[in-house]
Parts: sequence; C-alpha cells; structure tokens
Amino acid sequence: MSDARTPAQIEADIVRRREQLAETLDEIGVRVHPKTVIGDAKAKVAETVDRTTGRAFAAVHRTVSGVRGRFVTEDGAPRLDRVVPVALVVVGLVGLLAVSSRKQKP
Repeated sequence: MSDARTPAQIEADIVRRREQLAETLDEIGVRVHPKTVIGDAKAKVAETVDRTTGRAFAAVHRTVSGVRGRFVTEDGAPRLDRVVPVALVVVGLVGLLAVSSRKQKP
C-alpha cells in the first residue's frame, strides 16, 4: 500500500493536523483553567440551589393549600366547625404557657 500523495499534500496534512492539535490543546487549557473550573462549580451549585428551592417552594405550596383546604370552603368562606376548635386549642395553649411562666418567676 503505497502513499500516492505528493510532498505538498503531506506537508499540508501536517500543517492541518498541527492546527487541530493546537486547537485541542487550547481547549484543554481553557477547560482546566482555575477560573473555568470555579465558574463551572459555581454554576452547578447555583443550579442545585435553584432546583432545591423550587422543590421546597412546591412542597410548602402544597402543604399550605392542603391546610387552607381544611379550614376554608371552595368559595373562600371559613369552615367554622374546624376553625373554632383549633382556635380554642391555641388559646388554651397560650393560656397554659402564660400560667406556667408566671409560676416559674419568683
């Protein structure tokens, strides 16, 4: 299998391959440069924080909607049969805390 290329073709091929190698080395240099590595790490952290924040927001929204659905009717009126007992429990707990804090003070 003989190479039928002329010396000019071989030289042009060598020049082309050198240019490709130089581009590859430049790209590697950019990829491993500390600023690039830090920038990539920052972007990854920001993406993770955004994703986590979005999930947390969705979870809180679901929880609030669920709780709201238990204490408010579909037309927005409060369900007194559920609100009043909860309010009484809260008032009772606040009263107990007030009484217990008075007993602890000399």
